[in-house]
Amino acid sequence: MKPTQTPLHPDHVRRLRRVSRIARLMDTAIRIPGTGIRFGGDSVLGLIPGVGDVAGGAIGLYIVNEARQLGLPTSKIVKMLGNLGLDVAIGVVPLAGDVADVFFKAHRRNLNIILEHFGEADTDLGETMRERPMKDITPKRR
Repeated sequence: MKPTQTPLHPDHVRRLRRVSRIARLMDTAIRIPGTGIRFGGDSVLGLIPGVGDVAGGAIGLYIVNEARQLGLPTSKIVKMLGNLGLDVAIGVVPLAGDVADVFFKAHRRNLNIILEHFGEADTDLGETMRERPMKDITPKRR
């Protein structure tokens, strides 16, 4: 049996939803038709030489800052920065980095660290944060 959990402060829920939307937009907003492969703005930004991966990293720093303001311990913040640093380091490699961006989803990983910290990873709230519904505009196969 799962112990009862203290409900999150409404401000925390609002921040978690915002971080969830950003992580989804950056990592999994677009589905490639006929496959289970999803990518997002981070992969698209990575196609811009020089500044694309830095811009994606800056957006990732916003997520890390939100986690810091939510009160995550330093050890988790360092882990989140490691995910982000690895994403940027991989992304700067021409072509191979762009392909790797599709599979290494640092923003989603960091969202999961935040959700696990608050004990929301396996709850209904955590599931809706991870799989936040977004209108699918991908053409359907006939």
